[in-house]
Amino acid sequence: MNWILQALNGFSLGALLFLLASGFTLTFGLLRVVSMAHGMYYLLGGYIGLSVVWFTGNFWLALLAGGSSIAILNYFVNRYLIRRTGENHLAQVLLTVGVVLILADIALTIWGGDSLSLPPPAFARGPIELPGNIFYPKYRFLLIVFGAIIGAVLWIFYRKTQIGAIVRAGVEDREMVNAMGINIDRLFTLVFALAAFLAGMSGVAGGAFLSLYPGAEWEILVLALVVVIVGGLGSLEGAMVGSVIVGLVDAYARWLLPEFSHFAVFAPMAVLLLFRPQGLFGKEA
Repeated sequence: MNWILQALNGFSLGALLFLLASGFTLTFGLLRVVSMAHGMYYLLGGYIGLSVVWFTGNFWLALLAGGSSIAILNYFVNRYLIRRTGENHLAQVLLTVGVVLILADIALTIWGGDSLSLPPPAFARGPIELPGNIFYPKYRFLLIVFGAIIGAVLWIFYRKTQIGAIVRAGVEDREMVNAMGINIDRLFTLVFALAAFLAGMSGVAGGAFLSLYPGAEWEILVLALVVVIVGGLGSLEGAMVGSVIVGLVDAYARWLLPEFSHFAVFAPMAVLLLFRPQGLFGKEA
């Protein structure tokens, strides 16, 4: 039974990592923008969602507020800061790290340095009974379902819609798409907004079973980086598979080898980089 419980723990963490890493791989792999602010977007979105829950008691409104506020913030960061760096990736890294440090100090001033948690919605509290007389926290089980639904919607959007086809074409040949009369910059702005919305929403979802505290932005960012590297840059399918792998490895390592749990998370990435540097679903440059 412990094996099943740890698998569920891995899938729930993987669902949360997918919400964050799916947007991260869009900006990092597809749009060729190296933004290190996604971890901070996660934490700030969680804080904003927590404040909304304090004032309204509505968890769904907190999800919407956390995602929307980060999407708006990311618009200004992209429009007035990142866009000025052009294709200088080192400048993008340094710039977004600076944004993280500024936002972290602002968050520390507003919400303090204590660990905070969002109360889950009333219908998601308590345990749920699964086949085999297995009891598991209802919220974490619903998070797995929620992550699967978001993954399916994103896959359909990216692979089966005209907008998704334009985004993929714009990544491959931006000049040709512009020559066809399509404003690719505006479309990419919308993709940036979607990625930021997912990051902010993941902070609200994660804040209900993981604590929100200063420094969490870097911890979750490292895990998201591992997911993107394992899955492959720019691959939504890779983000799905990579999230599950990292989640399961983290859960079983904490149970079986707690002393080496942090090492175990990076082990698949290290092995994969030796034999397939582009990731499981990535393409060679």
